[in-house]
Amino acid sequence: MKIAVIGAGWAGCVAAVEATRLGQQVTVFEAARIPGGRARRVDVPWPEARTLPLDNGQHILIGAYTETLRLMADLGLNPEQTLLRLPLTLQFPDGTGLAFPRLPAPLDAIAAIARARGWSWRDKLSLLRAATGWQLAGFRCAADLSVAQLCAGLTPTVMASLIEPLCVSALNTPADRASAQVYLRVLRDALFAQSRGSNLLLPRVDLSALLPDAALAWLAQHGGAVHLGTRVQSIAPAAKGWLVDTEAFDRVILACPPREAARLAEHCGMPCDAWLARARALRFEAITTVYVSAPGTRLAQPMLALHASAPEGGSPAQFVFDRGQLGGPAGLLAFVVSASTADSAAQTQAVLTQAQQQLGLQGLSAVQTITEKRATFACLPGLQRPGAQLLPGLLACGDYVDGPYPATLEGAVRSGLQAAQIALN
Repeated sequence: MKIAVIGAGWAGCVAAVEATRLGQQVTVFEAARIPGGRARRVDVPWPEARTLPLDNGQHILIGAYTETLRLMADLGLNPEQTLLRLPLTLQFPDGTGLAFPRLPAPLDAIAAIARARGWSWRDKLSLLRAATGWQLAGFRCAADLSVAQLCAGLTPTVMASLIEPLCVSALNTPADRASAQVYLRVLRDALFAQSRGSNLLLPRVDLSALLPDAALAWLAQHGGAVHLGTRVQSIAPAAKGWLVDTEAFDRVILACPPREAARLAEHCGMPCDAWLARARALRFEAITTVYVSAPGTRLAQPMLALHASAPEGGSPAQFVFDRGQLGGPAGLLAFVVSASTADSAAQTQAVLTQAQQQLGLQGLSAVQTITEKRATFACLPGLQRPGAQLLPGLLACGDYVDGPYPATLEGAVRSGLQAAQIALN
């Protein structure tokens, strides 16, 4: 069959590769000139070079991303070279926090809690008691429960130094309005389902090179067609399949953002009102990454947690990454503000102040601030996400499509695999 994949983000690249692997003829259309969607390469100014390839937002992977790691290997990528694997560490600049030892799950989590620095025994027992309850309940809870409600029995220290940072990094939604059920699924797969599932996998290359570039190169080698810089204007049913602009295809996979997918679906000439209603009901969260030059700086860890406060508190970033330890130039730091709300200029200045106060750094200068305003869908309790199938022969994939995970790279990969497999049926 001829299959059109509209969008070359992570989900679209995966759908194209999987459909080709299953013997279909695939054409990819991408409006941008760089693949990767919301996890892609950008070139930013750098004093020692004309430009420096960075990312439109700092991302991490974890060891539980089994489908992503499998696909990387299938494409000839070596995750041991492209990713820095570390045991899960959520430590702050003052050394407090958790560091997981190299033990099988869940012994690594238990040991990390028992040895957490800056935690009282009351803190540790409250988390162990709660985690035991979650496990006994099969990591399930009421659909309308928020993470804050789920964790109401935990101490303020545990909430501030573990629950809230994990929630905002995994779901990009604050704990007081984030889905407890999705959060529990992430905790189960990361901390309890498999050994090394909680490992941090920090990219050593830019996000386009991490998977999309290799996926599209593999696709071209196997007979696929890739059209970058080409925005599809319309789709319409045809006698045997679908028209994408003027070209006929047997199947169409919408791998573009939900707003763009809804634009194409709304005017396709066939009713799909239920899907459109769910897609349009999604709310979105922003992520801001502030790249900072800090000459001569090397952090204690490649990734450190930061004490974040509400916007009016003046400490917006939850994490900082030392890009010099991740294959980038020494002295380049990436500060991440998940669920960001302030304008870029205000957040940049606030991050510089936060770096001085919490890291003791001086002589800082902002290199680039990038805000993805619709970085992820808001992962709210009871959220009904649109499904993978809109109409016969018309499918959707992306991290927003219905599935067990929040808006993560693994969610996008699994959605792409699913769409390609459904298309064949």
